[in-house]
Amino acid sequence: MNAFIYGVFLQWKLDIRDKGIILTYYVVPLVFFGFMGGIFTSIDSDAKLSLIQSMTVFGVTMGAFLGSPTPLVELYRSEIKKAYKVGGIPLGIAVVNNLISGFIHLFMMSLAIFFIAPLAFDASIPDNLTLYFLVLAIFIVICLLIGTVLGLYVKDTNRLTMISQFLFLPSIMLSGIMFPSSMLPKVFGYISKIFPATWGYINMRKDNFSELNMIPLALIMIGALVVIVLKIRDLEGD
Repeated sequence: MNAFIYGVFLQWKLDIRDKGIILTYYVVPLVFFGFMGGIFTSIDSDAKLSLIQSMTVFGVTMGAFLGSPTPLVELYRSEIKKAYKVGGIPLGIAVVNNLISGFIHLFMMSLAIFFIAPLAFDASIPDNLTLYFLVLAIFIVICLLIGTVLGLYVKDTNRLTMISQFLFLPSIMLSGIMFPSSMLPKVFGYISKIFPATWGYINMRKDNFSELNMIPLALIMIGALVVIVLKIRDLEGD
């Protein structure tokens, strides 16, 4: 257990020293929040009602899709993979460490938005904080699982950037955080349902457990877990 905790702590420290990861986990999401928060609330006063949720969805999706896969690509495509095998360390440990480290970073970024938004933009705080943070935690985990799939299957960082952007941009544009999803053509409305950002945003705005629609997120989570387990088994057999 001590070795596992040390591994998580080490990964967290490595992430902090990586400028690219810090940019995607903290700098860009918070700068975007600072600019767009002011723009949204000045254009439409009702944007204050969901500003925390919309900016959090942006930040979590960006960090998970563009930041979290990078350490895995660098690890599994380097000599470190051999060191894991020689030391008898399961390759899945690196995935778990990266997931936990990423969760801590993205939760901290989400907390920054949660506390700053009401002070800077008079944003509304969610009525049911227990429900909000529960859905937030689930949403972060699911996005990180998708990021893990990218990190395990993409073979180089250049291709990773392209594929991550290909997933990130439609996730944000179709999720409803930039403009109401009702304004989208029907076909784009249907496409938006496959992205966790859409369901994360919908559920984070709910105030009652009975109103939640977690089935799509659960299906995405199960699918990602199956794909991850299969890939790790394949890597262990190499």
